[in-house]
Amino acid sequence: MFVVTVTFRLHPGTQTAFLKYMLANAAQSLGAEPECHQFDVCTDPARPDEVFLYEVYTDADAFQVHLKSAHFVSFDTVVRDMVADKTVQTFTEVWQ
Repeated sequence: MFVVTVTFRLHPGTQTAFLKYMLANAAQSLGAEPECHQFDVCTDPARPDEVFLYEVYTDADAFQVHLKSAHFVSFDTVVRDMVADKTVQTFTEVWQ
């Protein structure tokens, strides 16, 4: 398995709009990408300008397929101005 974590720092006041697009992207990823096994979207009311993602793919190639998918490209374009900063990390060893 291949895990991707993403921490988005949003511009103040954009979380509601951002989540609308993010939740649609997550649902489309799980529904249309057979090698996307998990796509969790996490928030905390104490940090309204932060969104954390936990994604699980079969392998790194499956993640590259995700990045090139029409739904991701559309999402990325729409939310670009809402994002102040983004940190992406990947993990290649997963124990459950």
